[in-house]
Amino acid sequence: MEDKSVNLVIEEHVGIITLNRPEKGNAIDYQMAKKLMEIAIFCSESEDIRAVVITGAGTAFSVGGDLKSFARQGEEIGSHLKIVTGYFHQAISHFARMNKPFIGAVNGAAAGGGMSLACACDLIYASDEAQFITAYNRIGLTPDGAGSYFLPRMIGMKRTLELMYTNRQLGAFEAKKWGIVNQIVPKDKLMEVVLESAGKLAKGPMNSFGATKKLLYHSFQETLESQMSMESQFISERANSMEGKEGISAFLEKREADYLK
Repeated sequence: MEDKSVNLVIEEHVGIITLNRPEKGNAIDYQMAKKLMEIAIFCSESEDIRAVVITGAGTAFSVGGDLKSFARQGEEIGSHLKIVTGYFHQAISHFARMNKPFIGAVNGAAAGGGMSLACACDLIYASDEAQFITAYNRIGLTPDGAGSYFLPRMIGMKRTLELMYTNRQLGAFEAKKWGIVNQIVPKDKLMEVVLESAGKLAKGPMNSFGATKKLLYHSFQETLESQMSMESQFISERANSMEGKEGISAFLEKREADYLK
């Protein structure tokens, strides 16, 4: 039977991914994690996709791991979780490392692995009904989905520990105040706004976006001098690229750059 737990459609160079287990709150099980990895690889490799959007079907973005499916594994739950998180983590790695902008359209609850997945996005647009909760420590577990990597970089260590320890829920407006969310949109306008933004980014210098993302991620582990050395290398490479040449020419000629040609 065809796995439809995650859907992908492509519209005007934008890959739109929908987590599609609405009856389960888009909970992440083995099948979804594996399908998400396959779609992540496809999106990162496809020449037709220049920006990627991820959202959830129904009222939730994703409530995190499917605990019922995990519990059915009995004594094999540990081994099963290594497999599930292996697929899930490969998906997130491909999304985070690809040159294409990765945009979250958080339409409802983002809990546990769902919150981690949202935090792995380059930009997060949230509906005014969105909610964020780490949830792991409540059930005696620890973060997955790179939540322990992205969240402290977004909001700092103290606030991350507060969320992890207390499992308190952040509404969309507080999440924006803390720096998790870029923009809050009425729920009925969320995808319209996100797709408009993604469409504009899809027309932009995709490889420049990717290089910028790499620079920013590396900045947390480099010295001042080594980071500036990387900046020199990257800007030189970009200036010699087709994107760089087109961008500079367009600026000097006072016209819009065409990065799709």
